[in-house]
Amino acid sequence: MSNLSAFDIIGPRMIGPSSSHTAGAARLGYMAWKLAGKNVEHAEITLYGSFARTGRGHGTDKALAAGVLGLEPDDERLRYAMLLTQEAGVDVSIVFSDEEVDHPNTARIKITDSKGTVTDVVGVSIGGGNIMITRINGLEVKFYAEYPTLIIRQKDVPGVINSVTSILAKEKVNVAFMRVFRSAKSMDAYMIIETDTPVSERTKQLIFDWCPEITEVRSV
Repeated sequence: MSNLSAFDIIGPRMIGPSSSHTAGAARLGYMAWKLAGKNVEHAEITLYGSFARTGRGHGTDKALAAGVLGLEPDDERLRYAMLLTQEAGVDVSIVFSDEEVDHPNTARIKITDSKGTVTDVVGVSIGGGNIMITRINGLEVKFYAEYPTLIIRQKDVPGVINSVTSILAKEKVNVAFMRVFRSAKSMDAYMIIETDTPVSERTKQLIFDWCPEITEVRSV
């Protein structure tokens, strides 16, 4: 007999008809919102595969729009997301694409902030409200945001990893998992660090200030 958790029996806390097409979609939008620094002026959201084919019926488009406003999957306002985007002055465009993709529940969220900075996030909903981020600004990554996660954009040069982990050790932050993704040697890279406890704003600022090769520090 297999062991079932309360999550398996009850499912995720969510608003909407589908954990994968609604709750997972809202989480994808929410992660993109955090990666963009919570400052959204325009969002272009593209749905692929099953997301594109059944997105309207399951409210996938609304869920993603709610996420880029900073709403979580269990927020009762999710069903009014399109109205909320208008009230917030956030321009959201939805594209239903017939392009073939590797995973049927794929979304691309391209956010432009008030300074014109673009954050381009691709992710998939893998079921039960769980997600995987697969690409950030054109660079392939892989993380699930199940733990508190640091996403650090850097130049791929020696010493950066040591500097970051040293700061985390001094701040008594325990690293659970860490991976580095890079486009090519000495080029742009992302350091993905999952930790046992959330990383404070003070610690993130220490990391950013200490390492000139680091261009961005986000947490989700």
